[in-house]
Amino acid sequence: MKRHKKGGLARRFSGGSDTLASGLAVAALALLAGFISLPILSLVMWTVNEKAWGAMTTPLARDALLLSIRTTSISMLIILSVGTPAAYVLARKTFPGKRLIDSLIDIPAVLPPSAAGVALLLAFGRFGLAGRYLEAFGVQITFTTAAVVIAEVFVAAHFYVRQAAVGFSQVRRDVEEAAQVDGAGRSTTFFKVTVPLAFPALVAGALTAWARALGEFGATIIFAGSFRGVTQTIPLAIFAEFHSDLDAAVALSVLVLGFAFAVILAVRYLTARTAGRET
Repeated sequence: MKRHKKGGLARRFSGGSDTLASGLAVAALALLAGFISLPILSLVMWTVNEKAWGAMTTPLARDALLLSIRTTSISMLIILSVGTPAAYVLARKTFPGKRLIDSLIDIPAVLPPSAAGVALLLAFGRFGLAGRYLEAFGVQITFTTAAVVIAEVFVAAHFYVRQAAVGFSQVRRDVEEAAQVDGAGRSTTFFKVTVPLAFPALVAGALTAWARALGEFGATIIFAGSFRGVTQTIPLAIFAEFHSDLDAAVALSVLVLGFAFAVILAVRYLTARTAGRET
């Protein structure tokens, strides 16, 4: 009888502890969601003012938007061209120094953007390790549109390579081998079998990298500067307009927010689709 009572007390105590833990977890989630939502809601509410939306059509805002579209498009072309074969090698091959290279690719993801800008300046600046030789041939990179592209590739490539490597590693080898048995060469198998199967992961990685490139600020302002129509992308324009036209800064911030939200939804959809294929 006593044992029964003790067991009942233990179950009630355990049930009470579980309820308390669940309540605290829900409260923590609500607190975090509210903390993130408040600044976002503040941005959106500010743009209810027609003046704020009209500020998005100013020449400075248009120049920044067009420059961001141009530089991120070039950056993504470079990242896809170099990052896709690099990701495939990391996912499928074993070679000396692989761990070192694997870790090296991750460094820009954890390096402070300002430190990345300084590093790029010391590498490609007039007196940098590579910049001094480029200067001898009359090629200047710093404070040009090319510098913006380099900064974006430096900080964003990791996100594509890492996601693409995961996608390639999840492609079943037996499917590729079956294609080769049927007479397909390695390149044909790669482009017609491997890439289509890994395609959701590749697109998710590309979208994430594009969003990171679009939002790049620290490395760009140090390495490329902020010159309208040349290096002043949307994040730099937001910073410049914040001191003179708050409505324009808010409108551009909401524009970037919309892009970020769309990217998150697309990445989640593609990730879920990839997981569905695996099951």
